[in-house]
Order: sequence, then structure tokens, then C-alpha cells
Amino acid sequence: MAVAKAACLNHISRESSDIRRLANFYKEIFGFEEIESPDFGFKVIWLNLPGSFPMHLIERNPLTKLPEGPYSSTAAVADPSNLPRGHHICFTISNFDSFVQSLKDKGIQTFQRSLPNGKVRQIFFFDPDG
Repeated sequence: MAVAKAACLNHISRESSDIRRLANFYKEIFGFEEIESPDFGFKVIWLNLPGSFPMHLIERNPLTKLPEGPYSSTAAVADPSNLPRGHHICFTISNFDSFVQSLKDKGIQTFQRSLPNGKVRQIFFFDPDG
């Protein structure tokens, strides 16, 4: 039996050294809306995806030693074909083909695949932080 009762996703948070750039990306690509956020003593931007979930963008702590993402790594990991087995956020969309074309028009490198039964098509790509 689960310890938490009636658990559901509340929000996703992302740390970034440029939360404005990241907010603009998620607003433009997925339609997130910026909502009021509290003052935590460091920069945050709260976004909401109507009918879905909020995303909290948090200013990166300059004292952390963790890499921000593949783009800040010295290894050749900034390849979207690595994403199916890595950390990722998944969105369901109804306009797959036009969405893929829009990403290509914006110069965003993608990796596509379909599940073996062909019923699910997937596209993987990095946000500006990798």
C-alpha cells in the first residue's frame, strides 16, 4: 500500500542560469502561460500549461557543481537520440506533423521514432539548456 494517498503530479521544476530564456522557449513551443510566483529571495518564474501542470523555473545556484545539462558537458552528449533513455519531460500533442515541422523551421535538432506497434510516434529534442 502506498504511503501517499491520492498522489498526483503537482509541478515540474527546472533549474537554469537563464530562466527568462527557458520561460520564453516553453511559452513559445508549448503555450505555457506565466503566472504569479512568490519571492523566495532568488529568481523564479512560474509557468502554467492550462489543463495540465505548472512548471517552476528556478535560478541556478552558482555554488552547485552539477552540470546544467548536456550543453554544459564536455562529452558529446548533446544528441537528441540519447534522450529516450535519459531524463526527459513528455507532452502529448494533437498536431504531431505540424509540430515537428515547426521545430525544424526553428532549427531545433530532433530525433523521431515510433513504438513497435506504430500507434505512438515520438519526437525528442533539447530545450535551450539541453
